[in-house]
Amino acid sequence: MSKEIKAWAATSSQKIEASTITRRAPDDQDVAIDIKFAGICHSDIHTVRSEWKEIEYPLVVGHEIAGVVSAVGKNVSKFKVGDRVGVGCMVNSCRKCDNCKDGEEQYCADMVETYNAKDPKDGTITQGGYSQYVVVDQAFVLNIPESLPLDKAAPLLCAGITVFSPLNHWKAGPGKRVGVIGLGGLGHVGVKIAKALGAEVTVFSQTDSKKELAMQFGADAYVATGDPKAFDGLDRKFDIILNTVSAKIPLDKYLSSLRRDGSLVQVGAPSDPLQITPFSLLPQRIGIHGTLIGGIAETQKMLDFCAKKQIFPEIEMVSASYINEAYDRVVKSQVKFRFVIDVSTM
Repeated sequence: MSKEIKAWAATSSQKIEASTITRRAPDDQDVAIDIKFAGICHSDIHTVRSEWKEIEYPLVVGHEIAGVVSAVGKNVSKFKVGDRVGVGCMVNSCRKCDNCKDGEEQYCADMVETYNAKDPKDGTITQGGYSQYVVVDQAFVLNIPESLPLDKAAPLLCAGITVFSPLNHWKAGPGKRVGVIGLGGLGHVGVKIAKALGAEVTVFSQTDSKKELAMQFGADAYVATGDPKAFDGLDRKFDIILNTVSAKIPLDKYLSSLRRDGSLVQVGAPSDPLQITPFSLLPQRIGIHGTLIGGIAETQKMLDFCAKKQIFPEIEMVSASYINEAYDRVVKSQVKFRFVIDVSTM
């Protein structure tokens, strides 16, 4: 049967408050999950504040969900009660298109996001992880290995896969030089993963203020881009550069530091258009690419890799009543490095 639960919902573009929502009854393919922790992602803030598109309130956001299985449908074979599981940015797809067949469900035209999308199972609007409980088809539930703490696993379900997927796709590893622009919620995880993959890693940040942290996270080098001579000696050095920042920056400087056939991969989502000069691309066959999380199989691969290598995001645990303040701090870049909500405080 359906279940009424506690949640924290956006009731306007500037307010998240205590609420209740009703979750649909699990069907034969569904997994019911008691949520323990929910990460706060900048995408949640963009959504709540209608910065990407208009939304209807109230809405429960959150797509970094970690919890424990409380019930399973009769046809569920992948999970059992008591399993540690996660749910990321999507909860369904068409499963028939080429993208789905290739395990790239995130690019399916009918991909169903974890919140603010139409659930094909009952026609309601999906509600996210700032809540006590969720029901998800087993095909979109992920196993969280025992060696990954649940609270630290939550941000991996968006931030982790957002940086792992391009590093995996463009084959970061031994012999490759990777640059990471920004050392925030995405960037710090990107540094850790790129280093664990065996790449040589350089962090780009505006000032020297994060240099010590970057080196602690595994960076081999650090560039303070505010220095007028910052890019001296960096011509044609990198194979891959991840741009994790959501701000307008002079990309031509970074493009000139890529080797032939190098790739600048955009994972941050600034509201302003990106600006480049074509001749930053043409002479060395440079590519600029975008990427959107990863498929379910790749996300599981990421979780298993992080468990094996003991890669954890840096988190600050908060109560549900602190969500509004947390949003303001994220916007002001005053968090090191990801907020995670303790759902027991709802």
